Amino acid sequence: QVQLVESGGTSVQPGGSLRLSCEVSGYTANFYCMGWFREAPGKKREGVATIDHDGDTRYADSVKGRFTVSVDNAKKTLYLQMNSLKPEDTAMYYCAVGTSGACITMGRYFAGRIVLEDVAPKFGYWGQGTQVTVSS
Repeated sequence: QVQLVESGGTSVQPGGSLRLSCEVSGYTANFYCMGWFREAPGKKREGVATIDHDGDTRYADSVKGRFTVSVDNAKKTLYLQMNSLKPEDTAMYYCAVGTSGACITMGRYFAGRIVLEDVAPKFGYWGQGTQVTVSS
């Protein structure tokens, strides 16, 4: 049984930093795409960042230069380092894992060529989310 458990979400002031973690258990495929997504109240879920088994990363334009996605394969943990946080980063953050092809498709999403509904089904497993609130 595949399980993803996010942690690290909390309240932080604008300009602050947070590191989110996502522990993955039960997923044994050697080729994968792992991603972070977020959903703010009243808004649709959006992709934030992805990383594949080769370490290739992709980011939404809104977080480029501020967020860094990484994975520790030994610990089977996905991370999202978030710096220079803004109030508009406030959201529930979810991690997900899927086939390696999902990351290629996410590249089209981040380029604005497709919507998230077109690629989300490629991520077969999702966590329950962790809340990040950026407010003074």
